[in-house]
Amino acid sequence: MNMILVIGSTGQIGSELTRKLRSIYGNANVVAGYIKGAEPKGELAEAGPMAECDVTNPQMIANVVKKYNIDTIYNLAALLSVVAESKPRLAWKIGIDGLWNILEVARECGCAVFTPSSIGSFGLSTPKMLTPQDTIQRPRTIYGVSKVTTELLSDYYFNKYGVDTRAVRYPGVISYMTPPGGGTTDYAVDIYYSAVRGEKFVCPIKEGTLMDMIYMPDALKAAINIMEADPTRLVHRNAFNIASLSFGPETVFAAIKKYKPEFEMVYDVDPLKQSIAESWPDRMDDSCARNEWDWCPTYDLDTMTKDMLEKLTIKLKG
Repeated sequence: MNMILVIGSTGQIGSELTRKLRSIYGNANVVAGYIKGAEPKGELAEAGPMAECDVTNPQMIANVVKKYNIDTIYNLAALLSVVAESKPRLAWKIGIDGLWNILEVARECGCAVFTPSSIGSFGLSTPKMLTPQDTIQRPRTIYGVSKVTTELLSDYYFNKYGVDTRAVRYPGVISYMTPPGGGTTDYAVDIYYSAVRGEKFVCPIKEGTLMDMIYMPDALKAAINIMEADPTRLVHRNAFNIASLSFGPETVFAAIKKYKPEFEMVYDVDPLKQSIAESWPDRMDDSCARNEWDWCPTYDLDTMTKDMLEKLTIKLKG
Protein backbone atom coordinates (compact mmCIF):
# COMPACT_ATOMS: atom_id res chain seq x y z
CA MET A 1 0.00 0.00 0.00
CA ASN A 2 1.36 3.42 -0.97
CA MET A 3 1.56 5.88 1.93
CA ILE A 4 2.25 9.37 0.67
CA LEU A 5 3.29 12.56 2.43
CA VAL A 6 2.72 15.88 0.65
CA ILE A 7 4.92 18.57 2.20
CA GLY A 8 3.52 22.00 1.36
CA SER A 9 0.00 20.65 0.98
CA THR A 10 -1.66 24.07 1.29
CA GLY A 11 0.37 25.74 -1.49
CA GLN A 12 -0.63 26.38 -5.11
CA ILE A 13 0.36 22.94 -6.40
CA GLY A 14 0.25 21.06 -3.10
CA SER A 15 -3.40 21.75 -2.34
CA GLU A 16 -4.54 20.31 -5.66
CA LEU A 17 -1.96 17.51 -5.74
CA THR A 18 -3.07 16.28 -2.31
CA ARG A 19 -6.69 16.04 -3.51
CA LYS A 20 -5.67 14.30 -6.73
CA LEU A 21 -3.46 11.76 -4.93
CA ARG A 22 -6.26 11.01 -2.47
CA SER A 23 -8.64 10.37 -5.36
CA ILE A 24 -6.19 7.81 -6.76
CA TYR A 25 -4.70 6.13 -3.67
CA GLY A 26 -7.46 6.70 -1.10
CA ASN A 27 -8.00 9.52 1.40
CA ALA A 28 -6.44 7.65 4.30
CA ASN A 29 -3.20 7.01 2.41
CA VAL A 30 -2.20 10.63 1.67
CA VAL A 31 -0.99 12.80 4.54
CA ALA A 32 -1.31 16.58 4.12
CA GLY A 33 1.88 18.04 5.56
CA TYR A 34 1.78 21.70 6.60
CA ILE A 35 3.67 24.37 8.52
CA LYS A 36 2.31 26.22 11.53
CA GLY A 37 0.10 29.08 10.40
CA ALA A 38 -0.76 27.40 7.09
CA GLU A 39 -2.94 24.55 8.29
CA PRO A 40 -5.23 22.75 5.82
CA LYS A 41 -8.86 23.83 5.93
CA GLY A 42 -12.17 22.49 4.67
CA GLU A 43 -12.03 19.39 2.48
CA LEU A 44 -8.24 19.24 2.61
CA ALA A 45 -8.35 18.88 6.40
CA GLU A 46 -11.46 16.74 6.66
CA ALA A 47 -10.90 14.18 3.88
CA GLY A 48 -7.69 12.59 5.17
CA PRO A 49 -4.85 12.72 7.69
CA MET A 50 -2.74 15.84 8.18
CA ALA A 51 0.43 16.53 10.13
CA GLU A 52 2.66 19.48 10.91
CA CYS A 53 5.80 18.96 8.85
CA ASP A 54 8.30 21.81 8.70
CA VAL A 55 11.17 21.06 6.29
CA THR A 56 13.59 22.98 8.50
CA ASN A 57 12.93 20.51 11.35
CA PRO A 58 14.42 17.09 10.43
CA GLN A 59 13.10 15.38 13.56
CA MET A 60 9.56 16.50 12.77
CA ILE A 61 9.87 15.06 9.23
CA ALA A 62 11.23 11.76 10.59
CA ASN A 63 8.44 11.50 13.17
CA VAL A 64 5.71 11.97 10.54
CA VAL A 65 7.34 9.52 8.10
CA LYS A 66 7.63 6.85 10.80
CA LYS A 67 4.18 7.45 12.30
CA TYR A 68 2.42 6.96 8.96
CA ASN A 69 4.89 4.49 7.39
CA ILE A 70 5.44 6.88 4.48
CA ASP A 71 7.08 5.43 1.36
CA THR A 72 6.74 8.43 -1.00
CA ILE A 73 7.33 12.12 -0.24
CA TYR A 74 6.17 14.94 -2.50
CA ASN A 75 8.28 17.89 -1.37
CA LEU A 76 6.66 21.14 -2.56
CA ALA A 77 8.15 23.48 0.04
CA ALA A 78 9.71 26.52 -1.66
CA LEU A 79 9.45 30.29 -2.06
CA LEU A 80 8.44 31.36 -5.56
CA SER A 81 10.76 33.38 -7.78
CA VAL A 82 9.78 36.98 -7.05
CA VAL A 83 9.29 36.41 -3.31
CA ALA A 84 12.61 34.56 -3.11
CA GLU A 85 14.49 37.57 -4.52
CA SER A 86 13.37 39.62 -1.51
CA LYS A 87 14.14 36.83 0.98
CA PRO A 88 17.16 34.94 -0.42
CA ARG A 89 18.33 33.43 2.88
CA LEU A 90 14.88 32.07 3.66
CA ALA A 91 14.57 30.75 0.10
CA TRP A 92 17.80 28.77 0.58
CA LYS A 93 16.82 27.59 4.06
CA ILE A 94 13.52 26.16 2.81
CA GLY A 95 14.62 25.02 -0.64
CA ILE A 96 18.03 23.51 0.07
CA ASP A 97 18.49 23.00 3.81
CA GLY A 98 14.93 21.67 3.86
CA LEU A 99 15.60 19.31 0.97
CA TRP A 100 18.73 18.01 2.71
CA ASN A 101 16.63 17.17 5.76
CA ILE A 102 14.04 15.36 3.64
CA LEU A 103 16.65 13.38 1.71
CA GLU A 104 18.34 12.29 4.93
CA VAL A 105 15.02 11.00 6.31
CA ALA A 106 14.30 9.33 2.96
CA ARG A 107 17.71 7.63 3.03
CA GLU A 108 17.12 6.30 6.54
CA CYS A 109 13.49 5.26 5.96
CA GLY A 110 13.57 4.07 2.33
CA CYS A 111 11.29 6.73 0.83
CA ALA A 112 11.03 7.90 -2.76
CA VAL A 113 11.18 11.70 -3.12
CA PHE A 114 9.69 14.12 -5.65
CA THR A 115 11.07 17.68 -5.44
CA PRO A 116 10.11 19.76 -8.48
CA SER A 117 12.55 21.94 -10.33
CA SER A 118 11.58 24.76 -12.67
CA ILE A 119 12.28 26.66 -15.85
CA GLY A 120 13.88 29.05 -13.37
CA SER A 121 16.84 26.67 -13.20
CA PHE A 122 17.97 28.02 -16.57
CA GLY A 123 19.63 31.35 -17.31
CA LEU A 124 20.54 33.83 -20.03
CA SER A 125 23.21 31.54 -21.50
CA THR A 126 20.78 28.64 -21.90
CA PRO A 127 19.37 28.04 -25.42
CA LYS A 128 15.91 29.65 -25.30
CA MET A 129 14.04 27.74 -27.98
CA LEU A 130 13.68 23.96 -27.59
CA THR A 131 15.89 24.12 -24.50
CA PRO A 132 17.64 20.72 -24.29
CA GLN A 133 17.22 18.35 -21.36
CA ASP A 134 20.96 18.54 -20.65
CA THR A 135 22.28 22.04 -21.18
CA ILE A 136 23.90 25.08 -19.53
CA GLN A 137 22.21 26.08 -16.28
CA ARG A 138 23.55 29.39 -14.96
CA PRO A 139 20.56 31.20 -13.37
CA ARG A 140 20.98 34.61 -11.74
CA THR A 141 18.09 34.41 -9.27
CA ILE A 142 18.27 32.74 -5.86
CA TYR A 143 15.20 30.75 -6.91
CA GLY A 144 17.03 29.43 -9.95
CA VAL A 145 20.24 28.74 -8.05
CA SER A 146 18.30 26.77 -5.45
CA LYS A 147 16.51 24.76 -8.16
CA VAL A 148 19.78 23.78 -9.87
CA THR A 149 21.09 22.75 -6.44
CA THR A 150 17.88 20.78 -5.87
CA GLU A 151 18.50 18.82 -9.07
CA LEU A 152 22.14 18.10 -8.26
CA LEU A 153 21.52 17.20 -4.62
CA SER A 154 18.65 14.87 -5.55
CA ASP A 155 20.84 13.14 -8.15
CA TYR A 156 23.64 12.87 -5.58
CA TYR A 157 21.39 11.04 -3.12
CA PHE A 158 20.26 8.67 -5.86
CA ASN A 159 23.78 7.93 -7.08
CA LYS A 160 25.44 7.69 -3.66
CA TYR A 161 22.69 6.23 -1.47
CA GLY A 162 20.13 4.80 -3.90
CA VAL A 163 17.35 7.16 -2.77
CA ASP A 164 14.63 7.04 -5.47
CA THR A 165 14.58 10.73 -6.38
CA ARG A 166 12.62 11.97 -9.39
CA ALA A 167 11.47 15.38 -10.61
CA VAL A 168 10.18 17.54 -13.42
CA ARG A 169 11.09 21.11 -14.36
CA TYR A 170 7.79 22.93 -14.09
CA PRO A 171 6.90 25.74 -16.46
CA GLY A 172 4.59 28.46 -15.11
CA VAL A 173 1.58 26.70 -13.55
CA ILE A 174 -1.89 28.06 -14.34
CA SER A 175 -4.77 27.22 -12.01
CA TYR A 176 -8.25 28.48 -11.13
CA MET A 177 -8.20 26.89 -7.66
CA THR A 178 -5.40 28.62 -5.77
CA PRO A 179 -4.49 32.31 -6.23
CA PRO A 180 -0.94 33.06 -7.46
CA GLY A 181 1.75 33.46 -4.82
CA GLY A 182 4.62 35.57 -6.12
CA GLY A 183 5.84 33.91 -9.30
CA THR A 184 7.05 35.51 -12.53
CA THR A 185 4.45 33.64 -14.59
CA ASP A 186 1.56 34.67 -12.29
CA TYR A 187 0.29 37.18 -14.85
CA ALA A 188 -1.02 34.22 -16.86
CA VAL A 189 -3.33 33.40 -13.94
CA ASP A 190 -4.18 37.00 -13.00
CA ILE A 191 -5.30 37.77 -16.54
CA TYR A 192 -8.10 35.20 -16.33
CA TYR A 193 -9.29 36.62 -13.00
CA SER A 194 -9.46 40.11 -14.55
CA ALA A 195 -11.37 38.78 -17.57
CA VAL A 196 -14.01 37.07 -15.42
CA ARG A 197 -14.35 40.12 -13.14
CA GLY A 198 -14.79 42.42 -16.14
CA GLU A 199 -11.67 44.44 -15.26
CA LYS A 200 -9.03 45.87 -17.56
CA PHE A 201 -5.85 43.80 -17.11
CA VAL A 202 -2.56 45.57 -16.39
CA CYS A 203 0.16 43.24 -17.69
CA PRO A 204 3.59 43.36 -15.97
CA ILE A 205 5.34 41.44 -18.79
CA LYS A 206 6.27 42.91 -22.19
CA GLU A 207 4.44 41.95 -25.36
CA GLY A 208 6.27 39.16 -27.18
CA THR A 209 7.86 37.67 -24.05
CA LEU A 210 7.44 33.92 -24.53
CA MET A 211 7.41 31.61 -21.51
CA ASP A 212 6.57 27.94 -21.02
CA MET A 213 3.29 27.36 -19.16
CA ILE A 214 1.27 24.36 -18.04
CA TYR A 215 -2.34 23.95 -16.90
CA MET A 216 -2.69 22.54 -13.40
CA PRO A 217 -4.33 19.22 -14.41
CA ASP A 218 -1.29 18.50 -16.60
CA ALA A 219 1.10 19.63 -13.83
CA LEU A 220 -0.51 17.12 -11.44
CA LYS A 221 -0.46 14.42 -14.11
CA ALA A 222 3.30 14.94 -14.60
CA ALA A 223 4.06 14.71 -10.86
CA ILE A 224 2.09 11.48 -10.49
CA ASN A 225 3.22 9.83 -13.73
CA ILE A 226 6.94 10.40 -13.11
CA MET A 227 6.67 8.76 -9.67
CA GLU A 228 4.73 5.83 -11.14
CA ALA A 229 7.18 5.39 -14.04
CA ASP A 230 9.17 2.20 -14.56
CA PRO A 231 12.59 3.04 -13.04
CA THR A 232 14.40 0.79 -15.54
CA ARG A 233 13.37 3.21 -18.34
CA LEU A 234 14.72 6.32 -16.62
CA VAL A 235 17.99 7.61 -18.03
CA HIS A 236 17.45 10.97 -16.35
CA ARG A 237 15.89 11.65 -12.96
CA ASN A 238 16.35 15.22 -11.71
CA ALA A 239 14.76 16.85 -13.47
CA PHE A 240 12.81 16.28 -16.70
CA ASN A 241 11.82 19.11 -19.02
CA ILE A 242 8.05 19.01 -19.49
CA ALA A 243 6.49 21.27 -22.13
CA SER A 244 2.85 22.00 -22.70
CA LEU A 245 2.12 25.62 -23.68
CA SER A 246 4.36 28.49 -24.80
CA PHE A 247 2.95 31.98 -25.27
CA GLY A 248 3.42 35.70 -24.70
CA PRO A 249 0.89 38.02 -23.04
CA GLU A 250 -0.67 39.10 -26.35
CA THR A 251 -1.40 35.47 -27.29
CA VAL A 252 -3.24 34.58 -24.09
CA PHE A 253 -5.09 37.92 -24.34
CA ALA A 254 -6.26 36.99 -27.86
CA ALA A 255 -7.35 33.54 -26.64
CA ILE A 256 -9.49 35.14 -23.91
CA LYS A 257 -10.95 37.71 -26.34
CA LYS A 258 -12.52 34.84 -28.30
CA TYR A 259 -14.78 34.23 -25.30
CA LYS A 260 -14.75 37.75 -23.80
CA PRO A 261 -14.75 40.20 -26.74
CA GLU A 262 -15.04 43.21 -24.42
CA PHE A 263 -11.87 42.31 -22.47
CA GLU A 264 -9.11 44.95 -22.40
CA MET A 265 -5.39 44.83 -21.53
CA VAL A 266 -2.66 47.44 -21.10
CA TYR A 267 1.04 47.05 -20.29
CA ASP A 268 2.89 48.36 -17.24
CA VAL A 269 6.11 46.35 -17.23
CA ASP A 270 7.60 45.28 -13.88
CA PRO A 271 11.41 45.45 -14.33
CA LEU A 272 12.15 42.58 -11.89
CA LYS A 273 9.55 40.22 -13.36
CA GLN A 274 10.60 41.14 -16.89
CA SER A 275 14.30 40.50 -16.21
CA ILE A 276 13.50 37.11 -14.70
CA ALA A 277 11.19 36.24 -17.60
CA GLU A 278 13.85 37.11 -20.17
CA SER A 279 16.32 34.73 -18.52
CA TRP A 280 13.97 31.76 -18.88
CA PRO A 281 13.37 29.49 -21.90
CA ASP A 282 10.77 30.28 -24.54
CA ARG A 283 10.03 26.57 -24.93
CA MET A 284 11.67 23.47 -23.48
CA ASP A 285 12.41 20.28 -25.43
CA ASP A 286 10.58 17.56 -23.49
CA SER A 287 11.50 14.61 -25.72
CA CYS A 288 13.32 12.82 -22.87
CA ALA A 289 10.17 12.87 -20.72
CA ARG A 290 8.13 11.61 -23.66
CA ASN A 291 10.61 8.82 -24.39
CA GLU A 292 11.41 7.71 -20.83
CA TRP A 293 7.97 7.83 -19.15
CA ASP A 294 5.47 8.66 -21.90
CA TRP A 295 4.81 12.28 -20.94
CA CYS A 296 2.02 13.86 -22.99
CA PRO A 297 0.04 16.96 -21.95
CA THR A 298 -3.74 17.08 -22.37
CA TYR A 299 -4.49 20.81 -22.69
CA ASP A 300 -3.65 23.39 -25.35
CA LEU A 301 -4.18 27.16 -24.97
CA ASP A 302 -7.75 27.16 -26.26
CA THR A 303 -9.00 24.20 -24.20
CA MET A 304 -7.29 25.61 -21.10
CA THR A 305 -8.74 29.09 -21.68
CA LYS A 306 -12.27 27.73 -22.08
CA ASP A 307 -11.94 25.64 -18.91
CA MET A 308 -10.32 28.45 -16.88
CA LEU A 309 -13.03 30.96 -17.77
CA GLU A 310 -15.83 28.50 -17.03
CA LYS A 311 -14.37 27.36 -13.68
CA LEU A 312 -13.40 30.86 -12.54
CA THR A 313 -16.88 32.18 -13.38
CA ILE A 314 -18.38 29.52 -11.11
CA LYS A 315 -15.79 30.21 -8.40
CA LEU A 316 -16.05 34.01 -8.38
CA LYS A 317 -19.76 34.42 -9.09
CA GLY A 318 -21.16 31.18 -7.74
